[in-house]
Amino acid sequence: MTMTEPDRRRRKMTARAAAEKFGVSIRTVQRVVAEERAVYEQAAADRRAQIIDLYRRGLKQKAIAAQLGVTPALVSIRIREAREAGVDLSLLPDDGNGNVSAD
Repeated sequence: MTMTEPDRRRRKMTARAAAEKFGVSIRTVQRVVAEERAVYEQAAADRRAQIIDLYRRGLKQKAIAAQLGVTPALVSIRIREAREAGVDLSLLPDDGNGNVSAD
């Protein structure tokens, strides 16, 4: 893992517990471990685009969730948001050899 990649492993301690353990405020713990807002927003936008792309390639929501390491509920929410925003969610065309061509 590099310094630019956020640590996506499940935390073993809450911010409150860490603050009590180290004698600092909860906000200090959150500020130290949080990724920058711009980085977070870009990662979220990239994940939304990946979800839509995989969905258009014919993958089921559970398969998309497993591939991206997110919950099926998140995939469902992002697909619903895209649909409500008018994003084209139709399946990508097949090239005749079982391969889906990119836009």
